[in-house]
Amino acid sequence: MPRIRKVRRLTRRDKIVLILMVAIPTLIELIFVWLPTLMSIGLSFTRWNGLALTDIRGTGLDNYKYVAQNYPPFWPAVQHNVLWLAFLALIATPLGLLLAVLLDQKIRGSRIYQSIFFVPVMLSLALVGVIWQLFYQRDHGLLNYLLGTAGTPSAVDWFGDSNVNIWAALIAATWRHAGYVMLLYLAGLKGVDPALKEAASLDGANAAQTFFRVVFPAMRPINIVIVVITIIESLRAFDIVYVINRGTNGLELISALVIQNLVGEGQVIGVGSALATILLVISLVPIVFYLTRTFGKEAKES
Repeated sequence: MPRIRKVRRLTRRDKIVLILMVAIPTLIELIFVWLPTLMSIGLSFTRWNGLALTDIRGTGLDNYKYVAQNYPPFWPAVQHNVLWLAFLALIATPLGLLLAVLLDQKIRGSRIYQSIFFVPVMLSLALVGVIWQLFYQRDHGLLNYLLGTAGTPSAVDWFGDSNVNIWAALIAATWRHAGYVMLLYLAGLKGVDPALKEAASLDGANAAQTFFRVVFPAMRPINIVIVVITIIESLRAFDIVYVINRGTNGLELISALVIQNLVGEGQVIGVGSALATILLVISLVPIVFYLTRTFGKEAKES
């Protein structure tokens, strides 16, 4: 007869510790995340100079109308964010997947290559911007030196020319994003059941067919995570363009416009808050999509 084990009840001390473990992080998030978010949403419907609270005046939807109709950098910033998303989705993410597939082949020095490609992920985007500034510099940059144009009138001003600087910044962002995607896909590839590959091989599938018809669909949870991450990365891009030229002259992004309106002498808090709210709403779309798919699947399985 199996021995019945008594369930140990939580002591008063255990309950206090448990409450503190839940309450403290929740309180921190409320104070530093949700309270500023709600205040920003509220300020987006006002006009305020940032000084006395008594100077706050309600404006209704005027700030949003101004942003959409009379604020010149807004629509170029939207276009640049869409371009950022397309570039990361069509260039950087497939590049990260390719690196993951190559490094999953157990080639000699695989760990060294993984470390090399992962180094940019450990760097802040601001530092990435500084590094690529040195690479793209007009007179003494490595790229113009390799092209043989450094120090000459024909040297390309990669970050100063509004026709090319967005592409230069996207390549810098890809350097970091591809390493992040590579790491996630490597983890996903390790989790694929080898029996699936063997079964596909026995059925006569070649390496490409096995990957695209068996392995890649099996990594569906990783694929969803990477889609969400790619969308969020394209929306939160800020550091690189701000390091380059504070998000102006062809590098306008919504996140940069938020800072330009909230910080500095020409601050327009209502407009900056409206831009931040727009960015928040757009960012919530992939997050809600991810949570809906994740928890919806768990609910069906249970």
